[in-house]
Amino acid sequence: MSYGLRRPRASVAVSSQSVISDSWEIKMNVDHEVTLLVNEIHRLGSKNADGKISVKFGVLFNDDKCANLFEALVGTLKAAKRKKVITFQGELLLQGVHDNVDVILL
Repeated sequence: MSYGLRRPRASVAVSSQSVISDSWEIKMNVDHEVTLLVNEIHRLGSKNADGKISVKFGVLFNDDKCANLFEALVGTLKAAKRKKVITFQGELLLQGVHDNVDVILL
């Protein structure tokens, strides 16, 4: 019986090249997801008074295509905001509470 005790894992050597490669792949995936998000904002949004394309968070969140495209829509929105591709009020958008918040394409 182990009583919840685990054997230590064997240490695995990781080369700096594989870490750089993994970082690059993650960056490329984030960039790709942001590009997909921009396309979906164009598809679902409309021009606001400032002439910028905007869509309500609830529309994005409840759209079937977006639900299938984005594993973590909120994370993609945060990444796009950090890259200054979009803007929205607040730090984090939550379904229900922030359904009427505009997501604006910059």
